Amino acid sequence: MAFTDRYGLELSTTSPRAAEAYCRGLDHALAAEAEAEACFREARLEDPGFALAHIAEARMLQFRARPAEAREAADRALQVVGGATRRERQHVDAIATAVAGDPRGALEKVRAHVAEFPRDAFVLSQATGVYGLIGFSGRLERNEEQLALLEPLAGAYGDDWWFLSQIAFAYNELFRHREAQQAVERSLAGNPRNGHASHTVAHIAYETGDAEGGAAFLREWLVGYDPAHQLYVHNHWHLALFELAAGNFERVMELYDRAIRPSVATSPPLGTIADAASLLWRCTLTERPAADLPWAEVAAYAADRFPRPGTTWADAHCLIAWCAVNDTDRLTMLVGQLRDRVAGGKVYAGPVLVTLAEGYLAFAHGDWDRAANLFQLARPEVIRLGGSHAQRDVFEETLIEACARAGRLEQARTILEERLDRRPNGRDRRWLEHITAREAATA
Repeated sequence: MAFTDRYGLELSTTSPRAAEAYCRGLDHALAAEAEAEACFREARLEDPGFALAHIAEARMLQFRARPAEAREAADRALQVVGGATRRERQHVDAIATAVAGDPRGALEKVRAHVAEFPRDAFVLSQATGVYGLIGFSGRLERNEEQLALLEPLAGAYGDDWWFLSQIAFAYNELFRHREAQQAVERSLAGNPRNGHASHTVAHIAYETGDAEGGAAFLREWLVGYDPAHQLYVHNHWHLALFELAAGNFERVMELYDRAIRPSVATSPPLGTIADAASLLWRCTLTERPAADLPWAEVAAYAADRFPRPGTTWADAHCLIAWCAVNDTDRLTMLVGQLRDRVAGGKVYAGPVLVTLAEGYLAFAHGDWDRAANLFQLARPEVIRLGGSHAQRDVFEETLIEACARAGRLEQARTILEERLDRRPNGRDRRWLEHITAREAATA
């Protein structure tokens, strides 16, 4: 008996239970649900020769920051894939390349593979989203590349809920909000509990300035959502941003304490440091002094989980945490380490990460002019770090505050006006009023 996944692709296993477990795992993985890893493990235990189960488990382990186990699982997949179909051999090779730490090589293989097998969704998923192979490619045009990869495949997927959630996100990052909204509504119609679709709804609401609508959607959608799922913490982070825009600081901190702070977060370390540090830093810039916020835990977590540089997106948020606690010794050391890594070609984002590091060091020293100059220099390049517009806004916000503290109030006001021209935001509006009042008082 021949088995296929729900995309009609052949599965090289003789075990109906292995095939069924794998198909369940595929759906869970595409919906960002925690059960995926257990399903893939069940499939490979049912059929140890089922290569796709091994490589899928490997990728789940890598996402959970268990690299040694991930490499072992990928090696098992490579050992047993020889008798599988060519599609499966290419599938395993592309993902094994990513697990081995060669994202550029993996992306090339993904592109070639989906050109031939467009409905191999799990392979395609490696290149989608802000944390995918394109998102972390370090290229300025990554958002355009994301959509260029997806749009030609739309006919192959039709009303598939996973694909629609991904192309909706890609549209939104290019400010094509109407197309994004239409696609995400179709995605939710196909699977209302699809985590990626809920996440895209949050991004559309953020970029269109609909804090009230975004908050209402997430409050309802998050009811019953498993804390183990991939987007549990991050969707709470989005909800906190909506509350911050509305001026509900106490609700922000309630969400932080309940779901986002490192001691309670259920995300892997990369997501935990990014969500916790960026949310608290936003609060530090406009709501409360750093001394009044629980920064010590975040700074200690950064030092414990990322003692050495090497994960660019994490490094950028460790800088924030150590700036907040004024740990200039650690910042100075990290600046030197990052310079060496960039010189050695080991940072996909390139020199912009060093510029940011020097900016946060200057900010910690109270050298506001230098900090403002460095953040202004980094501003056109921060997309190279990865993340979404919503996530990267925190670096622009640091520029605004550095300008304000340096007395460059006109520059701070101009940036805020540009942001408000893009989309309404209550916090930005209040911030602008504060800067404008300072300008008037100075005049």
